[in-house]
Amino acid sequence: MSERSTSMADYDAMSTRASARVMETYSTSFSLATRLLDPRTRADIRNLYAVVRIADEIVDGTAADAGLTGTEIHRELDAFQEEVMRAIDTGFSTNPTVHAFAGTARRTHIDSEHLTAFFSSMRRDLNRSAVYNEVQRDAYVYGSAEVIGLMCLTIFVSGRDLPPEQLARCATGARRLGAAFQNINFLRDLHEDTTELGRRYLGDGRPLTDDIRDSLIATVRADLAVAEETVHLLPTRVRAGVLAALILYRELTERLAVTPATEVMRRRVSVPTRVKATIPVRALIGATRLRS
Repeated sequence: MSERSTSMADYDAMSTRASARVMETYSTSFSLATRLLDPRTRADIRNLYAVVRIADEIVDGTAADAGLTGTEIHRELDAFQEEVMRAIDTGFSTNPTVHAFAGTARRTHIDSEHLTAFFSSMRRDLNRSAVYNEVQRDAYVYGSAEVIGLMCLTIFVSGRDLPPEQLARCATGARRLGAAFQNINFLRDLHEDTTELGRRYLGDGRPLTDDIRDSLIATVRADLAVAEETVHLLPTRVRAGVLAALILYRELTERLAVTPATEVMRRRVSVPTRVKATIPVRALIGATRLRS
């Protein structure tokens, strides 16, 4: 009789595949961008995305659909955060996506304070009647998006010793890109946020107007421009993937810019599939020019 053997490598591989499946299920756009990354970085970004997405699902209605009360959803989010932090400490979780992310976090030295800020913003989303003013929205955006950009940057530069000035510029670009993504998502998801989730991130709770939309679009364009100026400072292997995400959101931004506010409030604006199909090539060309 042969001796049965177990392998952490097998469990790691299964967990990484589970995280990839989460991204494939929930975000074709980011899945498209990650395909332009090198295999190791692609897996790490997928591991990060999976944990962030599951936290989103807890607060965005899936837990409620399962019958959990508000108090139980709070507890579920707390338990999920505790599981993530414990897995990072121990290097193991029975939740495959948490296990995969823990491996990424331990190897790349993701800052635990960034995770704490993220979960803090997720807790803000548990208040279904919250109305955000500008200061509150900025605090929410930091935890929900800017720190995601910083964690991605940590993954991108793992194993590299960048000069402090260059790393600081990259961090600025990462934060501005994360903020741009979140702010444009506020517009894209406005109908769902207000009618289904009861959230009012924009205009101090007032109905969206063209002026409010234009102000946010101007902020997003400025953030995207700053982020784009720092892409050439990133490791070569990740530039095309970052550019693909940036190009995608710029396309979405320009479509929202010409959509009347009344229409934005009624439907979800998106980038057509035929346009998305061109983005990888555009990103690869752009990355090649950066190298030259």
